[in-house]
Amino acid sequence: MIRPNWRTWLAFAHDLAACALAWFAAFWLRFNLDIPDFYVGVAAFSLAWVIPTYAFSFWTFGLYRGLWRFASVPDLRRIISAVAVAAIVVAAFMFMARIFVPRSVLIISPILLVMIMGGSRLAYRMWREQSLNAISTSRREPLAVIGAGVAAVNLIKELSTSKQWRVAAVFDDDQAKIGRQLQGVRILGAIQNLPDHIEKLGVRHAIIAMPGVPHSVRRRALEICNTANLKVMTVPSYDDLMSGKVTVSQIRHVELDDLLGRDPVVLDTAGLKEWITDRVVMVTGAGGSIGSELCRQLARFSPRTLVLFELNEYAMYSIEQEFRLKYPALNLVCAIGDVKDRARVEHVINDQKPSVLFHAAAYKHVPLMESENAWQAVCNNVGGTYTVANAAAQNGVEKFVFISTDKAINPTSVMGATKRLAEMVCQSLQAKQGMRFVMVRFGNVLGSTGSVIPKFREQILAGGPVTVTHPEIRRYFMSIPEAAQLVLQAGLMGKGGDIFVLDMGEPVLIADLARDLIRLSGFAEDDIKIVYSGLRPGEKLYEELLAADENTLPTPHAKLRIAKARQENGQWLGEVLEWLGRYTHAPDDQVRSDLARWLPEYRRD
Repeated sequence: MIRPNWRTWLAFAHDLAACALAWFAAFWLRFNLDIPDFYVGVAAFSLAWVIPTYAFSFWTFGLYRGLWRFASVPDLRRIISAVAVAAIVVAAFMFMARIFVPRSVLIISPILLVMIMGGSRLAYRMWREQSLNAISTSRREPLAVIGAGVAAVNLIKELSTSKQWRVAAVFDDDQAKIGRQLQGVRILGAIQNLPDHIEKLGVRHAIIAMPGVPHSVRRRALEICNTANLKVMTVPSYDDLMSGKVTVSQIRHVELDDLLGRDPVVLDTAGLKEWITDRVVMVTGAGGSIGSELCRQLARFSPRTLVLFELNEYAMYSIEQEFRLKYPALNLVCAIGDVKDRARVEHVINDQKPSVLFHAAAYKHVPLMESENAWQAVCNNVGGTYTVANAAAQNGVEKFVFISTDKAINPTSVMGATKRLAEMVCQSLQAKQGMRFVMVRFGNVLGSTGSVIPKFREQILAGGPVTVTHPEIRRYFMSIPEAAQLVLQAGLMGKGGDIFVLDMGEPVLIADLARDLIRLSGFAEDDIKIVYSGLRPGEKLYEELLAADENTLPTPHAKLRIAKARQENGQWLGEVLEWLGRYTHAPDDQVRSDLARWLPEYRRD
């Protein structure tokens, strides 16, 4: 119950006065601006019944719960409802009491009353907003909004009460909108015309308010803003807005994901729900970038149990704390262990009995695996994959999804060669065990542990320089959530022995990536230099998604294709296992030589 204050009583008194004014005005209009003496008495006498009836209706409909300065359509609806009910009661009472009030008065009076009550509230709100704007305009910084859709309308509406920002103009490429207004703000022209208006508007910031358009359109808008030396912000993503996690006014600075971002993944939600819901699912490497995001995506489909397998204690602790908070109803099993530890792997799989297993645990850093750690890469990436896959096959796991990499194609690094050999191990086990193996290849993911983006950010924070290995080096990129979602989709679609290749889009020049990141950090290339350090051991200028003897077949999903790789019949698997058990440590050159024996396509420097 809201306790009335002096503003409430003042508003109530205003409405009762409006009621009396509307009642007499209705008589005045009915008799052509000259009320006969008899009806002056009728109007005064009947007012004693009209005022209490309307007063009761006003309180009943909660007209005084809101604030006039925020009066809007819901308030008008309440006014119309309260007045309509009171008007019907008044008319019925006049009829039963045989008070001779003209019928036209009973119709005109409530119409006038709605106009007075609604108009006064609107006038007060306009006066308040104009007063506040007049006071704060000099302190609020003007900005331009790019895009004239629903997101822009909501943004302008929410920023109207901001103490920091004032929307000066809107720009949109739709010619039909140019010259019109959004929430009182004029759409000045097309996006490409923005630089021509900067000086006149006095803006230094722009907000890209087009969450639903393709990323190429947003990137073009960003480039135009950069040309105009504007600091650029953007509204949250379309998915975040639709989910209700954020509002459009929660603007943020443009991130690298916005430049390299790709259109949202369309998932077979019904199929994934049927596949995952109420099943036991296990993820190895659950504390890593891809593994942890896989777990987040899986949690959406309510598995009966989600088994996290991770060697790094702190990574396991971090994700365990996150999931206890976000998914308190999820049955979570956190198993610390090494994928090379056969006894531990077999114990966890036999104890939990997963139906689906995602194998994301791997050593992935190319230069680190080239020297001093080559044999460890073999043991972990090949031996660990065999250990987990064999234990899964022996314990009734229905589907095994292996996370591979584009570096496995025509590998020039130990890491890439071990991932290709791990693919072949899975293909061989498919032939021998019959469990359905699904392999998924993709390139770099933005912001993953050990990736180039965090390194660039640290170098920029330190004042530079930013080190790029080669001016022409290119890489494929996708976001971590997109990669995880497509892995799930591939896992659902895989029939056994399939190698799925994700649509990575176009490769990105790493030097351009560095320039974009420098600019997004608020610097120019003159402030933060780019230095070329030379290719590192095992590093390629560009990555491939298919080997020379491979081609792809389409799938029902636009972002997934199946690579027709050479099939392995498993006859050589025993020799590979014997090789893995031969050494406790092997020199790097010996490892490379042995890898070349198993992989003719492996190109050593």
